[in-house]
Amino acid sequence: MSTNILITLAPTLSFLVFFAGPSIVCGQTEAKRAVVAADAPKAIGPYSQAIVANGFVFTAGKIGTDPKTGVLAEGIEAQVEQTLKNIATVLKASGSSMENVVKATVFLADIDDFAKMNEIYAKHFKAPFPARSTVQVARLPRDAKVEIEVVAILSEARAVRTGFGANAATGGRNR
Repeated sequence: MSTNILITLAPTLSFLVFFAGPSIVCGQTEAKRAVVAADAPKAIGPYSQAIVANGFVFTAGKIGTDPKTGVLAEGIEAQVEQTLKNIATVLKASGSSMENVVKATVFLADIDDFAKMNEIYAKHFKAPFPARSTVQVARLPRDAKVEIEVVAILSEARAVRTGFGANAATGGRNR
């Protein structure tokens, strides 16, 4: 069926058809694309550094690996700092920034490191601070002390230009 017929038969699907589009290249669509940040540690498995979908950026969990050397930073403070730098690099490559983060999830190998993590974390975000969950886990990749993943919004200019803006489905008109 053509897109026009789908829209005619089911107007409620027009939003999905608009974003999904009829063509898929390498699993990417107008509604979903992978982010590759050359200056961030490479993905070490079958996952993307981040995915941009419908105006949001979803990062994979990041640890404190130096992207140039591949060495994990020493100590909780250094790992949190490097982890947040890695996240900022991926967000920049996606068309977003730390200022646009709306949700963060922090995984700690030891919850007793919470205060140290929180002190470094607070230096990277401004009010209104992102919503955040912090949990202790049994073990992290490479025996890291911290892993962080975030969800951010695209900057409005980037979102509109790429068709991922909040008003993209209505051609920029609010309804």
